[in-house]
Amino acid sequence: MNSINKTLPELLCPAGDLTRLKTAVDFGADAVYIAGEEFGMRTAASNFGESDMREGIKYAHDHGVKVHVACNTLPHNDEICRIPAFLELVQDAGADAVIAADLGTIGMVKKYAPKCELHVSVQSGIVNYETANAFYNLGANRVVTARELSLAEIAEIRAKTPKDLMIECFAHGAMCVSFSARCLLSSYMTGRDANRGDCAQPCRWSYSLVEQNREGQHFDITETDKGTYILNANDLCMAEHLQEMMDAGIGSLKIEGRAKSQYYVAVTANAYRGALDSLKGANGGWQLPAWVSEELNKISHRTYSTGFYYGRPENAQTYSHAGYVRDYAVAATVDGYEDGKIIATLKNKFWRGQELDCLEPMSAPFTVKADELFDGDNNPIENAPHPMMQIKIPYHRPVKVGSMLRMKCD
Repeated sequence: MNSINKTLPELLCPAGDLTRLKTAVDFGADAVYIAGEEFGMRTAASNFGESDMREGIKYAHDHGVKVHVACNTLPHNDEICRIPAFLELVQDAGADAVIAADLGTIGMVKKYAPKCELHVSVQSGIVNYETANAFYNLGANRVVTARELSLAEIAEIRAKTPKDLMIECFAHGAMCVSFSARCLLSSYMTGRDANRGDCAQPCRWSYSLVEQNREGQHFDITETDKGTYILNANDLCMAEHLQEMMDAGIGSLKIEGRAKSQYYVAVTANAYRGALDSLKGANGGWQLPAWVSEELNKISHRTYSTGFYYGRPENAQTYSHAGYVRDYAVAATVDGYEDGKIIATLKNKFWRGQELDCLEPMSAPFTVKADELFDGDNNPIENAPHPMMQIKIPYHRPVKVGSMLRMKCD
């Protein structure tokens, strides 16, 4: 199917705090999703108090970007009484949508934040068109389909639901060994409730497996003296398959990662923005720009997979370790440009003569070589040793504020 006449899907990016929201906006998001100090599925993120929420929504709207606020935990009785006031705040702050999963919460969204769109979270486990239609009849403007669906199944949901019901799907980020992200493992093992945003990620721990009741069945498990990481799912990356996602009728591509770093947000937003923009005018022969693939390997990540989009995953898990691939680090962030020099704030030590990789908002990366290096007072220096010190690097053109200078890790 040709994509030439289709509207590009929305690029929906994560924001764990105000800084990351502004980064997502600056690097190409069409929409961002955030959470307040309660009721969001990532308590590890800094999240948004009232003042930050209001400032963040204004910043996004000033740049033509929408804001979706997560209220998608499964709240217990003692939490219910606090939800109405939270929803009223979200609506008053100008949020475009509320993301909810619990049926009771969904009812309260319609009552206390009726001006906001209702988006039904992945936590609701939508795996068929009847369920999607049922949520539509409850007032949903959008559904986030379960992670365990194939593109063919999503296309059928699209074909058998109202056209004004948006289909949102994850395109990138961490995967979870559970039913549509609902899991009791953390609660059992640590007392931290994954369904209320406090998962301890025991699926990433090392285990030893003993099976006595499945005679004749062979389980191929790589095991060391430390056990095996049998539940350790690989990360999702659908960057090379955006045309197929678009052709399946997916209207919003979601990047996982509200607990991830500002750098992760910048790279993923910029890369997927570049990938989507390259789809404009594609006539079926689209290929992912090479720089996008390279970018997505410059963030901390597990081995990439395509999840369940093409059926049962062939490379679903990494059994030998739970670690991330980390090949690049941020050397400095750009604050301005003056007298032919990039002005930046140091994040990690580097040396004069070192070749840096520059991530600039809304563009492919390029090289900046620090043949000369100066401190904030224009004194020549051999290296930049102190985090947060001001540095200056001669360069032939201005570089956008907020750009990141990166270096390859040893």
